[in-house]
Amino acid sequence: MKSHETFVKVRYAETDQMGVVHHGNYPQYLEIARLEWLSELGISYKTMEEEGIMLPVYELNLKYIKPVTFDQKIKIETRLREMPNVKITFDYQLFNEDGELVTSASSMLVFMDAKTKRPIRCPEYIIEKLKP
Repeated sequence: MKSHETFVKVRYAETDQMGVVHHGNYPQYLEIARLEWLSELGISYKTMEEEGIMLPVYELNLKYIKPVTFDQKIKIETRLREMPNVKITFDYQLFNEDGELVTSASSMLVFMDAKTKRPIRCPEYIIEKLKP
């Protein structure tokens, strides 16, 4: 499935008292990577919202393998797990500057009608962009 690489540099404010990235910052890193993945396909999250489509997170899983510290650059590999239907699932691998796997993660989001707050099928224009 389609994949994309994103790079994030750790800011001082994202670290905790131990000098490592606080675990609460990882969902933001994943969101940055996911939005860049969509953008790479030519899909604007803002446009989706203007069309009345929301993508709330339904499930989020993180496995912390190695600590990441201030000023390190993280490479985030984002991969679509399978063709979306009502849900879209991403797998992520985060690597430090030495190429070591530091975190693995996955997120499942649900396509939702902004007015009714009910699940909907993935828009056809997204499916078309994902076809080989």
